[in-house]
Amino acid sequence: MVTLKDYAGGPTAWCPGCGNFMLLRAVQEALVGLGKEPHEVLLVSGIGQAGKLPHYLRCNTFNSLHGRTLPPATGAKLANHELTVLAIAGDGDCYGEGGNHFIHAIRRNIDITLIVHDNQVYGLTKGQASPTSDTGFATKIQPEGVILAPFNPVLAAAAMDASFVARGFTGEKDHLVGLIQKAVRHKGFALVDVLQPCPSFNKLNTFAWYKERVYKLDEGGKYDPTDRVAAFQKAQEWDSKIPIGVIYTNPKRPTMEEQIHAIREAPLVKSAAGGPDRSRLERLLEEFI
Repeated sequence: MVTLKDYAGGPTAWCPGCGNFMLLRAVQEALVGLGKEPHEVLLVSGIGQAGKLPHYLRCNTFNSLHGRTLPPATGAKLANHELTVLAIAGDGDCYGEGGNHFIHAIRRNIDITLIVHDNQVYGLTKGQASPTSDTGFATKIQPEGVILAPFNPVLAAAAMDASFVARGFTGEKDHLVGLIQKAVRHKGFALVDVLQPCPSFNKLNTFAWYKERVYKLDEGGKYDPTDRVAAFQKAQEWDSKIPIGVIYTNPKRPTMEEQIHAIREAPLVKSAAGGPDRSRLERLLEEFI
């Protein structure tokens, strides 16, 4: 039986108090709770503090370029759709440089889970405003405050009919574990936008700031995440009240894999007689030695 020790990776290099620590733990617990063995899981990341998360887990990993988390994750899933593929990104990484890939991954409805570390700032490059930074947020680059309206990824995903849209908070770890598990179980593209503090560079959206505002949509059982109009309304709540939970879901959308005849019966990696030709991969790797 899989345990947390099976996913234990190397020492972390995040700043003290970073929300990434709790998010790392949530990913570990979610995968263990799902009974996923490390060899069954692929974590794909870009660059940034968020992109370091796969380094601290023992499973298949692929580090891509900044903003390019989703293309290799999509390719891996198409090559072997038996893999559980998680794309790990930051808010700048995914919604800034990777914004175009974000939009088209939603259109394709590829069966991967995208977990975005949304701390509303560029942490690795020392505190520039990110696409999700609040208007008025002052940084060294924007000393008079951000003048642009923040990008709302949850609203954008719901507007594009993404098949699973959720928001979590690292201060509610057990709730976040459940959201990640629902996202992985979901058949189709799943976004989990995770609010988290950056104590080094974001002194506005602190742990306490989030804690005062977040509330769980699934408490009381009255909210229907298949109601798209209600999802639009909830996705626009911010500042005084911030909902966390499954904002929107459309399980009726067919996945990309279901619409590709070549991989309906078996993964692409198993389609060749005798399995994939590893000698070709070895020759390719030799070119980089």
